Amino acid sequence: MTSNILKPLNIYIDKLTNSIENRATGEVFDTAVTLLSGKDLKLVNLQDWDFDWQFESKDKTKMIYKLTTVNNPTIIQGLVSIEDKQDHIFMHLIESSKFNIGKGKIYLGVPGNLIAFACKVSLEKGYQGFLAFDAKSSLIKHYQETLFATHFKGLRMFIDNKAAKILISKYFKS
Repeated sequence: MTSNILKPLNIYIDKLTNSIENRATGEVFDTAVTLLSGKDLKLVNLQDWDFDWQFESKDKTKMIYKLTTVNNPTIIQGLVSIEDKQDHIFMHLIESSKFNIGKGKIYLGVPGNLIAFACKVSLEKGYQGFLAFDAKSSLIKHYQETLFATHFKGLRMFIDNKAAKILISKYFKS
């Protein structure tokens, strides 16, 4: 478990899928992104996550969402923490569950799905899909190439309206 304070995003975008995709079989599963409940939070075992999501939940300006498959809503595939900045959404943390990280991961598309959701929240709030976040310096180019994100200053990056619409249309058909 690592501290959540001022941590740049350090998540690799493995594949932009239409949902999440089983890496071994190619089977695609419909997903749901919902607020992490208090009950869910108690089930999040701190040893299974790099970030301390219980600590993150104490900041009431942040909203934590979980990604699950529609057919199995009890297994959390990934988590994202976002904040409404009144003119854009800021993504503080994003993390795939341990079984969706590395060469042995089960599902592809978890980070992309959560980032597209954050862009969708921004669009629904009237912020044109704008999403800002701080990136680990070694991943800035990766986020530019995979998420069409723009490097702003220092570690700060953002996803603009055009890029947000691409991501949203990839994951959310309605």
